[in-house]
Amino acid sequence: MKKTIALLLLFKSISFAQTPKIEVKNVQKHIEYLASDKLEGRGTGTEGGKTAAKYLEKQFKKIGLKPYGDKETFLQEFPAKKGLPPNISYVQATNVVGFLDNGSDKTIVIGAHYDHLGKGDQGSSLEANSVGSIHNGADDNASGTAGLIEMAKFYAKNKIKEKHNFLFIGFSGEELGLIGSKYYADNATIDLKTVNCMINMDMIGRYRDDKGLTIGGWGTSSFWGKNIPQLAINQSVKYNVDSAGIGPSDHTSFYLKNLPVLFFFTGAHQEYHKPSDDANLINYEGEVKVLELAKSVIKKIEESPKLDFIQVANNPHAGNARSSFKVTMGIIPDYAYDKGGVRIDGVTKGRPAEKAGLQAGDVILKLGENSTSDVQEYMKALGKFEKGQTIDAEVKRGAEKVILKITF
Repeated sequence: MKKTIALLLLFKSISFAQTPKIEVKNVQKHIEYLASDKLEGRGTGTEGGKTAAKYLEKQFKKIGLKPYGDKETFLQEFPAKKGLPPNISYVQATNVVGFLDNGSDKTIVIGAHYDHLGKGDQGSSLEANSVGSIHNGADDNASGTAGLIEMAKFYAKNKIKEKHNFLFIGFSGEELGLIGSKYYADNATIDLKTVNCMINMDMIGRYRDDKGLTIGGWGTSSFWGKNIPQLAINQSVKYNVDSAGIGPSDHTSFYLKNLPVLFFFTGAHQEYHKPSDDANLINYEGEVKVLELAKSVIKKIEESPKLDFIQVANNPHAGNARSSFKVTMGIIPDYAYDKGGVRIDGVTKGRPAEKAGLQAGDVILKLGENSTSDVQEYMKALGKFEKGQTIDAEVKRGAEKVILKITF
């Protein structure tokens, strides 16, 4: 009997050892490195940004993922425009892509952007006179990047062969307008038809029990609403939902490819886009709680048929959630487009642009009397209009120019 008990205990200890856990200390290690002054804010195309990409590449190699960028590497390079006039520069940015091949015909994409604002010279800092100050971006988005690494480690090391493959992507250029995720979605290294869903983690480091977690993309599949409420109760996670598939983070690029998306976000705070977004303010235990919820959602996906996709009538401010305009059009601009005008990547159902007849691929040349030669000029023009106002929009559609009336 003693021998039997000993064998059972040994078996249990071996089984436990083979089941990896996402540990607070590992999440903290990643964030403290990525958000250290050494990386100088991980600005897109900067040395600090390249160092962050190398760190992510090293972690993917160590975990044992397959390189799934370009030319059998983990890296997928793309051009990026950054800065504000007259200080515009062009840099090479890099997505970091790793694949866990379980031999399935279905794949789950898990993503997080690793770039931030560098030294405040990209035009997005909310701190006055902050150019030259390092914006460490611990929550935005070293937190999501740490989660990406630890999720990859869990699925690669858990000794269970899931029914899905996993594609893990660290995006660059998110802070410049989601250009890294857009580039990947337009130049995917897997067949997007095999993707069951995309899960995005952006700013997941400030979970509070009183405030909870915001779960975006809720309306993009009926699966989320049917399953997540009970999973959240089981893990004592308070949450609120945003139905939109379009929003100010990288899941948008996959939603626009007609894929169900899920977006984990623990909320804005007074350090957002300021030099004070530092590692000592992260709730590491809370982040692990968010990651455990993500794991439970994936486990449920594993047990279920292919997810349905729903096109959502999005929140009026989806895609402009961090702006303070009186009006919105409901478009997703192509931030990488530099041939004059603002090219539309996507149009939100039920919003002024869609009602006026604007379509993906259209290039907006003028709003009223205001030229929209690029995204910055478009933003300036948009800020001049009032709710209820009707204006003419000059639009290039293919080789033709058309005038459309937009009512805000």
